[in-house]
Amino acid sequence: MNRDEKSATIEGLAAQIKGAEAIFAVDYRGISVPQAAELRGRLREADASFRIVKNRLTKLAAEKAGEERLDELLRGPTALTFVRGDTAKAAKAISTFSREHGVLAFKGGFMDGLSLDGDKFKSIAGLPAREVLDGQLAGLVASPLTGLVRGLGSMISGLATQLRQIQEQGLVGQGTSNEAANEEE
Repeated sequence: MNRDEKSATIEGLAAQIKGAEAIFAVDYRGISVPQAAELRGRLREADASFRIVKNRLTKLAAEKAGEERLDELLRGPTALTFVRGDTAKAAKAISTFSREHGVLAFKGGFMDGLSLDGDKFKSIAGLPAREVLDGQLAGLVASPLTGLVRGLGSMISGLATQLRQIQEQGLVGQGTSNEAANEEE
């Protein structure tokens, strides 16, 4: 890799670091090229990318991006996952892949400015995907409205029943207007 390629790689990494909502660092020892391609495909669904780069270039990019915390994670073979979309879905993809293939030891990461350890990463991986959470929220918001509509519907139905009973008893209707006309004469 020549100087221009290294410079372009550093610029690209710095942009990914700045644009990521979360960054996960894993030890990629033992992962094959087809497995890495499979993981990249899974992460693409969560709007995340998986990159294996030299630690020295990553350190320079982290300095350029103002993210010095990455330096402590860059010991030994390290691959980074840059998450721009659903963080829980990306964490779940890494966790599931790691369990299925016995590779990718989680080293650490960052999300919303907070450092992540293994336990926090597992907690995030256990969360439902963003679409599921959005659906649950919509259900919670719609629940009171559904109850209100049902309540109003039953009140209108009850009112109609009462009016029909009043009409059947002759308190309202044609008989009442005839009696009122006879009284006026």
